Amino acid sequence: MQLSTRARYAVMAMAELASREPVRPDDSLAEPGADSVTLAQIAASQQLSRCYLEQLFGGLRRAGLVLSARGPGGGYRLGRPATAITIAAIVDAVDEPIGATRCTGAAGCMRTETGGQAPCRTHALWSELGRQIRLFLSGITLAELVQGQVAGRASPPRQLEGT
Repeated sequence: MQLSTRARYAVMAMAELASREPVRPDDSLAEPGADSVTLAQIAASQQLSRCYLEQLFGGLRRAGLVLSARGPGGGYRLGRPATAITIAAIVDAVDEPIGATRCTGAAGCMRTETGGQAPCRTHALWSELGRQIRLFLSGITLAELVQGQVAGRASPPRQLEGT
């Protein structure tokens, strides 16, 4: 299973942006206009399309995850400390649902013989997987990602009886 391109690119761009911000001991943000990074710099570093990043940064800005400054020396910077931004918040900001099933909402995903809708047999499995992905991404901050503190975060599987 993979997250959408929009979600992956948004996380990559935000990680690049966070890695370029100076570390401040009090976890404060830079002054407006200071330490701005251009989309061209992010695009070049991450080998992403600048035009595509412009679309993504609109959602990130509306969500308050980035701040923008116009004009010479302008660009983007984090809208809050990297320790206060979860990966799930980044994915949400670019309007990408985290899910593992084509089934959406409470309506179910299969037509019944009477024309109604009912969940498919695997609906609960995929729905729960989507919730687990969201929980995992909600538990990782942008700061942890940039600092390489993600490996080993997934829970080990439970042991089945007789194994």
